[in-house]
Amino acid sequence: MLFFHKKYRVIFFDLDHTLWDFDTNAYECIKELFEEYGLQQATGFEQFFLTYEKHNKRLWAEYEAGNLRKEVLRSLRFYLTMKDFGVDDYDLAERFGLAYTNRCPLKTNLFPYTKDLLDYLHPKYRMAIISNGFLEVQDIKLKACNIAHYFDRIFISEVVGYQKPRPEIFHAAVTAFNAKKKYCLMIGDSWENDILGAKNYGVDQVYFNPKQQQQQGRNTTYEINSLKELMEIL
Repeated sequence: MLFFHKKYRVIFFDLDHTLWDFDTNAYECIKELFEEYGLQQATGFEQFFLTYEKHNKRLWAEYEAGNLRKEVLRSLRFYLTMKDFGVDDYDLAERFGLAYTNRCPLKTNLFPYTKDLLDYLHPKYRMAIISNGFLEVQDIKLKACNIAHYFDRIFISEVVGYQKPRPEIFHAAVTAFNAKKKYCLMIGDSWENDILGAKNYGVDQVYFNPKQQQQQGRNTTYEINSLKELMEIL
C-alpha cells in the first residue's frame, strides 16, 4: 500500500462531535420528542434543551469517571430536566430516554466535508474509530450515515474496557493494527479525551476545533477548524 503522508499509516477518528454532528442530531431528535410527548405545556423547547445539556454534561462526566451506569444516565438526564419544569415523572423520562436512544443514532447530520475527507483518505490510510460512545448506537450511526465502510475497526471503550483518555484504549487500537505509535494519528474534538489521551500515550494528534475554543497551555501536533484542512495535512 502506498501512503500519501510519508509518516502516518493509521488514522484514528473520534466519532461524536468530530465526524457525526452530535449537537445537531441531538437537538433535532429531542425537539421531535419534546413535541410528541407534549412537554411544550411545561416550558419552551429552547429552555428545555439548554437545561438538558447542563444535566447531560454533568452526568456524562460521571459516567466517564465510572460513577454512573449508562442505563441510569439515559433516563436520569431527562428526568432531572423535566423535574426542573415541574414534570416529576420518572416513567415518562424512561420512555423519553429510550425513544431518544433508539431514534437519535438514525440521524445523519455529519460535519461539513466528512465524506470528502474520508473519500480522500480511504485509499491512502487504514482508518478506525475510537469512541467512548455506547456500543449499541455507534455502529448504527456509521451505517445510517453510510460511512461504516471507510473504517477497518471500531474501538468502543466499554468493549475495550477502558475509556479515553486512558492509554489502554489507544494501545489496543495501535496494537490491533500491528503498528508503531509514530505511524499513527488521532483526530478528535475533546482536548482531554482525544488530544491529551493520545499525546500521553505517544501518538500524534489533530485537535478538531470548529468553535475555536481556547485551551489552557494548548500544545498539539496539529489543529484544524474544518475537516477540509485535514486534506492539506495528509
